[in-house]
Amino acid sequence: MDEKLKYVGARLPLHDAAAKVIGRIRYTGDLGFPGMLHAKLVFSPFPHARIARLDISRALAVPGVVAVFSHLNTPSIAYNSQVWFAGQETVEDERLFSSTVRYVGDRVAAVVAQTLVAAEVAAKLVDVEYELLPAVIAAQDAASFAEKQLQVGDVEVGFSMSRLIVEDVVETPKIHHAAMENHVCIAVPDPNGKITVYAPCQIIVSVRLIVAKVLGLALNKVRIVQAAVGGSFGGKQEVILEPLCAYMAKVTDRPVKVELDRAASITSTRTRTRTIGKVRTGVDEKGHIMAREVDLLVDTGAYTSNGIVISMAMGKKLFRLYRIPNQSYRARIVRTNTTVAGACRGYGSPQIHAVTEINLDHVARKLDMDPVELRLKNLVHPHDCDLTGGPSLGNVGIIECLRLGAAEFNWTAKRALEKGTGRFRRGSGMACAVHGNGYFGSPYPDFTSMTLRMLEDGGLLLTAGLHELGCGTITTMRQIIAEVMEVDPETIEAPDGDTQTSPFDSGCQASRTTFVCGACAMKAAESLKALLRQEASIILNCNPDQVLIKDGEVWSGIGTGQHYPYAAMACLIQQKNERELIVTETYKSQANPGSYGANFVEVEVDTFTGMVRVTEVVAVYDLGKAINPMLVEGQIHGAVQMGIGMAICEEITFDPATGRAKQEGFAKYHLINAPDMPPVKVLLIEKGEEHGPFGAKSIGEVAIVPTAAAVVNAINHALDTNLTVLPLTPERVLAGLHPAQFSGVAK
Repeated sequence: MDEKLKYVGARLPLHDAAAKVIGRIRYTGDLGFPGMLHAKLVFSPFPHARIARLDISRALAVPGVVAVFSHLNTPSIAYNSQVWFAGQETVEDERLFSSTVRYVGDRVAAVVAQTLVAAEVAAKLVDVEYELLPAVIAAQDAASFAEKQLQVGDVEVGFSMSRLIVEDVVETPKIHHAAMENHVCIAVPDPNGKITVYAPCQIIVSVRLIVAKVLGLALNKVRIVQAAVGGSFGGKQEVILEPLCAYMAKVTDRPVKVELDRAASITSTRTRTRTIGKVRTGVDEKGHIMAREVDLLVDTGAYTSNGIVISMAMGKKLFRLYRIPNQSYRARIVRTNTTVAGACRGYGSPQIHAVTEINLDHVARKLDMDPVELRLKNLVHPHDCDLTGGPSLGNVGIIECLRLGAAEFNWTAKRALEKGTGRFRRGSGMACAVHGNGYFGSPYPDFTSMTLRMLEDGGLLLTAGLHELGCGTITTMRQIIAEVMEVDPETIEAPDGDTQTSPFDSGCQASRTTFVCGACAMKAAESLKALLRQEASIILNCNPDQVLIKDGEVWSGIGTGQHYPYAAMACLIQQKNERELIVTETYKSQANPGSYGANFVEVEVDTFTGMVRVTEVVAVYDLGKAINPMLVEGQIHGAVQMGIGMAICEEITFDPATGRAKQEGFAKYHLINAPDMPPVKVLLIEKGEEHGPFGAKSIGEVAIVPTAAAVVNAINHALDTNLTVLPLTPERVLAGLHPAQFSGVAK
């Protein structure tokens, strides 16, 4: 930690850690309101069908049932669940309910009753007659409805100058976010026509926008309160239950709760986007990349959601990691009759880096070159330009990440070890990654406003559209403000976002919280400190530049010895100056540097069973400055867990005949649990970033990005294979080892 900094760089616990440990936090599922009703959803059992008849008479006859909602009695207003600002252009193809269902798990009806038991019983009595329609389950069979392209240079010229061209097809799966808290929402009407929605969401302004649109209400008649979040990882970024819950509350004029079980959270909310990437890379005799071409098939599921947006986000990452003079990217977005895809930690970066980093290891094998050496020849350097015309890459530290990681992992020695010829084989792999810091340089607005005030006891109150997802947002803001104001972070209160009181913020997305919101918090603290100095100068009868502020006290610098703690000075300013110590600042993002990282992985593969065990991980990240190293390490450990899952076990697949998900619970959806986790060594590169608060930039999303590719590369190193269909389940590993015996399994 920098000796000049007292709170930034300190290893402080989450602000609500103790309350969570002793069970005092009340999540949305724990909340109740007088007269609250419970809703149970009815889901489609077919991947594509028209609702020919819907009979709710038996459901309405169940004692305690208040209403049944369907496409017959709800608005047909179309919306897109990922819209977060007014005027955002997108495809609007979702509704509360539709007369045509488009995937197994699509909403058909909702039963609202006085008790959850009554709602559950009645939901089973909703009679639906379906007229089956043709369904498309596999992305390869679907026609694209949108396309995105990016290109620099001339790839054909680049390939003509290449000594070696290596082509791969890499597939990444649909993945469940697996937050401990399932999707849940409560909506409460009031006598004046206002609806208050309590939701563990990531973007309160997005929820407000869509709820107001569907209900036909003015924005000031919709209040969204960000409730305690029991995990999200992007799964609660989009607006799923809130419009329906709010509509039912409005119609019944009573509070309504909707809470999904695990099966519904897996099949009826959002998944990570499945991709199929064809990649060609051309290199010269020394390993310099001359050209690369990526053609991506993006499966957005049954509705558009963020399919178009994430396709462009994936493409932009291609141009910010390696110096490639000739590169093209094309994404074809398709809809399938499967669970809708949406935001998931890394927002496409894990997928596109899996495609390119697995291919790059293949290039290294063909060149007989060390994978680290190949990457060092091509990685971007500090302040390189984004060749697509995007913002500067910033103070890039990826080369340092690679060198430090290779040394700590003992890469050269491990790669030289015998892999083994018996049942168990060992291998080492690595991968690099980049992710962004907000939306600067894109068509999307990226700004936030905050109000900071000093109260009469010297404590500080921050009012902002903050979203605490368990990753330390509020603790981070408190540390930044505490450093500027020279006060204990415990004296700073920073509530979660509430659209009734919070200024606008674009939400917890795009890895913008620390870089953008943190910069605004720093700006607000600096303004409040300047205001305190100005007002105190009147009390102390001196010039503002003669006022000294240190360790929570205000001093006269003209030799009088006068000094006051913040509390006393705040009261004097109120009494004598008739002024409140309050500032409001709006901060617009000034840059979008890359956050970079490299993961080094060792695996052990059982060639009899196909099981893979990750035995060691070294994770090195360039994050500018760690505001809280302990929270950073926690983010990286969790991200490694998710990345290993993506590499070897996590996947939602669908029966091609019925369209039904084969993994409807954790019994068949396999996660990496504590006993599976290897030792993880975390190293940080802290070179600082110009526009970040105290030089900080993001870590939460970039930390997941390189892990899956590194694990796959390690497996391929161990087995001398070129496996490219994720996850590398035991069946796929065995199929790679014995293709003749396991034909048809690899896909």
